[in-house]
Amino acid sequence: MKFENKVLPSHEQLQGFDDNPELGPIKMLNLIKLKKHAEYADGRETKLTGLEAYMLYGQETQEHLKKVGAKVIFSGPVSRLMIGEIDELWDLVAIAEYPNRASMLKMITSSDYLKSSVHREAALEGQLNIEIL
Repeated sequence: MKFENKVLPSHEQLQGFDDNPELGPIKMLNLIKLKKHAEYADGRETKLTGLEAYMLYGQETQEHLKKVGAKVIFSGPVSRLMIGEIDELWDLVAIAEYPNRASMLKMITSSDYLKSSVHREAALEGQLNIEIL
């Protein structure tokens, strides 16, 4: 099985929101791999770790989720692999619940969310987002 962590969705993955946009509720399983040190695209100097930058993103995102009727239903650090094999574990796991695909798309394309997402992008080595119905 091949997998590849990414920071942003592909064009095809974004188009998936148009497939039955009112389908829901949906849950998004986030498998998160963090950078050791945050790296901001604008080149700003920072002493933040990837985890610290991601926590800033997480705090701000709570309000963005509320605006579209969504919420985090679980989040926590990954401690170990119990079954299977993988070269390297993710650092965090989170599950967010959205009323439907359209609400998630509305959130991730809003200008307020995009301002907060600079912390996410600075923090992430990559992640997998898996939609669960």
